[in-house]
Amino acid sequence: MSDLAKVGVVTQARMTSTRLPGKVLMTAGGRSMLAHQVTRLQRAGLPVYVATTTNATDDPIVAAAADLGVPVHRGSEDDVLARYVGAVHEFGLETVVRVTSDCPLIDGAVVARGVAVFEAAADPRLYVSNTQPRTYPRGFELEVFGAQALLEADRDAHSPAEREHVTPYLYSGRYPMRPVLREGDASRFRVTLDTPEDLIVITRLIEEYDAADLDAEAIIAVLESHPDLVAVNAHVQQKQLSDSPSASRVEHADGAD
Repeated sequence: MSDLAKVGVVTQARMTSTRLPGKVLMTAGGRSMLAHQVTRLQRAGLPVYVATTTNATDDPIVAAAADLGVPVHRGSEDDVLARYVGAVHEFGLETVVRVTSDCPLIDGAVVARGVAVFEAAADPRLYVSNTQPRTYPRGFELEVFGAQALLEADRDAHSPAEREHVTPYLYSGRYPMRPVLREGDASRFRVTLDTPEDLIVITRLIEEYDAADLDAEAIIAVLESHPDLVAVNAHVQQKQLSDSPSASRVEHADGAD
């Protein structure tokens, strides 16, 4: 892998999520969801950063990140693209791995795969994602792209959806794309944290099945063998990307903080 100081994982987080406020610091197994996510991301062997807002309501996230030893960038609540650009500048990143705080059980090994795909291509304009097409459960999302491409998006992306959801400009066909695929399709499963039902599933996974210590394949195996658990949030509809030309193709592929 190239200079690790120039590759960083940036997770976006805020306390005022619409469907489950405060979810990022809710606990399972005695640890916050943010702590679970950071620990799992660090298994990718890359530095991890938190991008949150300047709102006082997000001071607890800053404090929690400090306890975890994770640097924080604070920026706009609504213009999340600008928030990521600020993180790129503050932390001197050349390659960005974008994840969101609604993925507390994300697998660091899958993240590392995405970075390897990006670096093997040696194309700074490449966009790498495991959501297009989606073969992993929702809750394992990652995107990898060059800082220069992000800066171009910041310059040229103007719609509210492009600014809020960060990457629609990158996956709109303007940049080459490469997927990170799982051998079998497990996209029917939901391990993301956006609703009370999601919280039940993730809490049970952590407290009953030790999911905090399992990789993606082992978590998928738990879900495959426990349809009762899968049924808890199977009905939850993902929020749509509005005001985006890709909305019909990608439903909230990038998550929300």
